[in-house]
Amino acid sequence: MEINKFNIRVYGILINSNNQVLVCDELIKGMEITKFPGGGLEFGEGTIDCLKREFMEETNNEIEVTEHFYTTDYFQISAYNPSHQIISIYYLVKPVYDFKIISKEKITFRWLNLKSISENDFTLPIDKIIGNMLREKQN
Repeated sequence: MEINKFNIRVYGILINSNNQVLVCDELIKGMEITKFPGGGLEFGEGTIDCLKREFMEETNNEIEVTEHFYTTDYFQISAYNPSHQIISIYYLVKPVYDFKIISKEKITFRWLNLKSISENDFTLPIDKIIGNMLREKQN
C-alpha cells in the first residue's frame, strides 16, 4: 500500500505576440492529454529551476520566468495515482531567445488563441481553471 504523498507540478504560460498561449498534446501513461508545458518538481530543485528544466526537456528552449500566475488552493487528487494530492504552480514565462517549436515523439505543441480559449481545450482539471482565467484576463 502506497502512502499518501504530495505531487508538486510546475507549469509555464508562454504567450506570443499574436496573443496565443502555448499548449502541448502529450501521451502520458497511455492517456492523451492537452496541458501547459511543464512537469514534476524533483527533490532538491526549486520551482523555477524545475520549470526551466522542463521547458528545456520538452521544447529545447530556454525560458525566463516573469511572474507567478497561480497556485492551487484546494484539494486535487492525481489523475494517475489516487494516493497523491496534486499541487500545481503556474508561472508566466518568456523565451530567452527566439522560440522555436520542436515536437518530439510523444509530445506536440500548438498555439491557442487567448480570446477563445476555454476549459474544453484542456484535459486536466487545474489546467481547465487556468484556461478560463487566461480567457477572462483577455476579455
